[in-house]
Amino acid sequence: MAPARLSADSGPRWTFSFPALFAAMVLLCLTLGASTVHAQQGRGSDAKGAGGWQLCNQTSYILEAATGRPDGRAVVVQGWIRLRPGQCAAAAPAPLARGVHYVYARTVNAHRGGRRQWGGDAKLCIDPTSSFAVENPSSCEQMGLEERDFRRVMINKRDSWRTSFAEASPLTLFGARSQGLQRLLADAGYDSRTASGGTDPRRAAGAVQRFRDDAKLPATATEDQLIDALEAAARRRAAAIGLTLCNRTSGRIWSAVARRRGEGWESRGWWPLGPGACARAVDDPLVQTYYFVHAVMETPQGERYLAAPGTTFCTSPTKFAILSRDRCAARYYDETLFTPISSDGREGLVVEFFDADFLPAGARPQQSNAPLVSSEGPAEPAERDTGRDPRVRPSPVPGLVQKGPDQRTTVTLPGQRTAPPPQKGPEN
Repeated sequence: MAPARLSADSGPRWTFSFPALFAAMVLLCLTLGASTVHAQQGRGSDAKGAGGWQLCNQTSYILEAATGRPDGRAVVVQGWIRLRPGQCAAAAPAPLARGVHYVYARTVNAHRGGRRQWGGDAKLCIDPTSSFAVENPSSCEQMGLEERDFRRVMINKRDSWRTSFAEASPLTLFGARSQGLQRLLADAGYDSRTASGGTDPRRAAGAVQRFRDDAKLPATATEDQLIDALEAAARRRAAAIGLTLCNRTSGRIWSAVARRRGEGWESRGWWPLGPGACARAVDDPLVQTYYFVHAVMETPQGERYLAAPGTTFCTSPTKFAILSRDRCAARYYDETLFTPISSDGREGLVVEFFDADFLPAGARPQQSNAPLVSSEGPAEPAERDTGRDPRVRPSPVPGLVQKGPDQRTTVTLPGQRTAPPPQKGPEN
């Protein structure tokens, strides 16, 4: 769960910092002179002109929200409601059914740093890839859905109610809008923040103008249109960098990655991937020569592991982020084989897993005989400019490298395959 919280029906929270407030006002005035979002903080009955159940985004991210409402003995779950930073939107019209409702939100994948989620402990089904409306079934998997943890919201007013999404440091709707523009500019490659991470109004206005010129936005474009264009640009940029894992098999896959981080190693997981699903496991430009991937496929006959030889890293049965690859068992971690992948100087790669990449159920993968130095000291001086570690010289299995329809470089492992698979473009 992200370091954030969801607040429902709370009292006003106002924090003033004159330099930050002045910078935010200058940024908004210079970029748009656009409309201001008006919404009242607190109980929905106090909101003016907004009936029903309102969701408000008081974060600096673009959010997608799903809601659940009672319908007799069933719960109707539907999504997605898109919320720009500082925006409120209707989740259900009045009159409202009194009782427990449910809400869940996630950041869109245009933002870097992984997806953040706002939820609770009520497990309901969602379709993670498209709009949906479903009476919550007893089994999500049987309907091709996925389970998420929703927050319970007790609504006891029939005319109006408001639920707000917030970050750890509370923002007003106006502040969320301003900070959201700054975040989107950075995600799209137009970062205007100072070296200390602060806001410079002139740099911010200049970054907005550069983006407007590059995107050929008309002078009459509204703030909402600017945010939407920035989101589209950020998505395109995110698609071109980092390491994306895609499941091209008929089963469910649990995946993990390992890489060099600074002077040591790091392994992370798990990313569950249904058939046809993709996940961006590394969302920074690839700067290391080698990255390492692990995948295990669930089948009725048992687990199937990658056929390509690998080298050991530490993992855990639950979600993990582990520093160092040494002494896994002594630190109560599992030792798991990861397959090396060469970035070959590319900033972005897509690794596709096909059925033929996996061993039969019950067969165990082999450890690679290629040496991998376990010392975790700094890189040699000659390599520091590139960020590549000269001592990491595994022999990655020579996979098939090709371009997808969106021009992203795709790597497919040879596994037990005797012929190249049909070309498939990776998904976001």
